[in-house]
Amino acid sequence: VQLQASGGGLVQAGVSLRLSCAASGRTLSNYDVGWFRRAPGKEREFVVAISWSGSSTYYADSVKGRFTISRDNAKNTVYLQMNSLKPEDTAIYYCAAAKSGWGPKVAYEFWGQGTQVTVSS
Repeated sequence: VQLQASGGGLVQAGVSLRLSCAASGRTLSNYDVGWFRRAPGKEREFVVAISWSGSSTYYADSVKGRFTISRDNAKNTVYLQMNSLKPEDTAIYYCAAAKSGWGPKVAYEFWGQGTQVTVSS
C-alpha cells in the first residue's frame, strides 16, 4: 500500500490543522495506521494510532486531549485532527500502516513521505 500524507502548513500557536493520510494500491481497511513525527534534531516520535476498524486508538501523552485520529475506510483515508497546536508540535508528520497491531511498538511496514507542520509562537 502507498501512503500520501498531506495537510501540513505554517500556523500560529493555538490554531488547528487536519492532516490526511490517503492510501492507494490496496484498501486501507486491511491495515492499522499510525502517525509519527520527527522534530528538528530529535528522534522520530510516536503520536497516535488507530485500529483497522477505527474502534481502538492509542495516543501519546503529549497529544492526548488535543489530537484526534479517525478514519474513513470508504475513502481509504486516515485523518489527524490537531487542535490547540503548540510550537513543540513542529515536526514532519508521517503516517504508517501495519498489517497487525497499533501503537508505538508495532512494526509498521509501509510509510508515507511526510508533511511539514510548523507552529509559530
